[in-house]
Amino acid sequence: MANKLKVQEQEAIANLYRLGWGIRRIARELGLSRNTVRSHVRSISPLSEAEVLTEEILKASALSPPSLGNETDPLSTPGSATGQNQTDPLSTPGNTGRKSLCADHAELILAKFEDGLTAQRIYQDLRVEIFFTGSYQSVKRYVRRLRRTDPQLVQRIEVEPGEEVQVDFGTGPTLFQSDGKKRKTWIFRLVLSYSRKAYSQAVLRQDTETFLRCIEAAFREFGGSTLTINLDNLKAAVLKADWADPELNPKLIDFGRHYRTTIMPCLPGVPEHKGKVENSVAYVKENALAGRKFCSLAEVNLTLAHWEKTIADLRIHGTTKRQVAQLFAVEKPTLQPLPASVFGCFQEGPRTVHRDGHVEVEKAFYHVPPEYLRQDVWVRYDSREVRIFTKNPDGSLKQIQVHRRLEPGKFTNARGIGGGQGSLQANLDYWLRRASELGPCCEGWARAVAQNRGIGGMRTLMGLVRLIDHHSFPAVNRACERALAKGTWRLRDVRALLEAKEIQTQIAFVDHHPLIRSLSEYGVFIRAQTQDP
Repeated sequence: MANKLKVQEQEAIANLYRLGWGIRRIARELGLSRNTVRSHVRSISPLSEAEVLTEEILKASALSPPSLGNETDPLSTPGSATGQNQTDPLSTPGNTGRKSLCADHAELILAKFEDGLTAQRIYQDLRVEIFFTGSYQSVKRYVRRLRRTDPQLVQRIEVEPGEEVQVDFGTGPTLFQSDGKKRKTWIFRLVLSYSRKAYSQAVLRQDTETFLRCIEAAFREFGGSTLTINLDNLKAAVLKADWADPELNPKLIDFGRHYRTTIMPCLPGVPEHKGKVENSVAYVKENALAGRKFCSLAEVNLTLAHWEKTIADLRIHGTTKRQVAQLFAVEKPTLQPLPASVFGCFQEGPRTVHRDGHVEVEKAFYHVPPEYLRQDVWVRYDSREVRIFTKNPDGSLKQIQVHRRLEPGKFTNARGIGGGQGSLQANLDYWLRRASELGPCCEGWARAVAQNRGIGGMRTLMGLVRLIDHHSFPAVNRACERALAKGTWRLRDVRALLEAKEIQTQIAFVDHHPLIRSLSEYGVFIRAQTQDP
């Protein structure tokens, strides 16, 4: 049974059984079946001598009838616990009911309650600190009564026309579909805070897209938007709850900018901050949907739309004492005009940039600038394009890349074997163009390499282009010219020619030429001029 009953239920059965309660009474009080109680009673271990004495005392205090007339307990003294418990803040004069096991520890429980501890936490502390033998249900009932005796003041907030709407979700009716399956629904409710005019819609989920479409449908139904939207901290809208500086879903921020409204989440755990819509959700469930069965979501929404016009709008509101439709006629002119287009339908979410510089969106991969490698980015996409953003410190988004949508498995910036995009031949042609830009000799040698080596010469052409990083254009062209003359098609031959010194060309002198006289003729001429006549 331990895997079927909660710990507090097991302890409650054991304590009540030891107090002398019957199985039928225990089952009725705890809301359990008699067979379940009977099975658990069989597994209750016998008490030790000290526990037996404690149980006898508890039975005497819990089951003994109240004293009649002026009879008094001979062991009791004025102000003692066995008399009237003066420390119990819930005790009242003349109360003849069975005293709670928590009454003897009223001061301790009250101190923990004022510190903000829950009934579960108080029960756990009592068991550890004072070996409390009562059940969790006893503590929970006692704490519930304490809450009733300590009401908190709630300030009423009223707004001017067109200033605020309040939004909330509530559980909706179960759909009994034609195939026999049941489907859970949710009721979206939006209320104009001034006139109490409302919009209701049944949905199947509470994601961001559904939430925004419901608000948009309400604004379109009203014919305008309000200055603010008051909502609770549901996950579809608020990423990090903080009353002063909440972190909102970026999509919700863009939605507010589109409709010129400000999103203002209420304080976490304080439903009174949007009390107008809190009670309104219950009103829809009790008045419009109770006692009805639905087969489809469309049927629920048709019922809600008819109910809003014929019942909700025509009622006299209990707070304003005015008809809702009449007050809405006053508020409608103060609503902000709607934009010409609806809010763009897109999906979004966080992504991490992979080592290859891509992020995955719907099984396709989109390139991101290399400075964002291994960083978190925010993607926003629809059926046509993908936008990639980074978050600024203030929570706003900065766009860094835009891509058109790809089919699953495709990349926007994938490289082929040749280091470029496309087929092998396309990559070879690309490197031929790059080599041609280096000079005529480089172009001639590159084309010869491609002709003689084919695809295998692609990396040779890559290496030729990179030679410019360390050598001048003229030097590389001379080396290619000599390599072409020698008929060598390897890059290492071009490198060797660049590193080797150029061979000095020897010029052959001409011994005889028709225009040049021989030295013997010059000798005869010189002797003739130097001899005396």
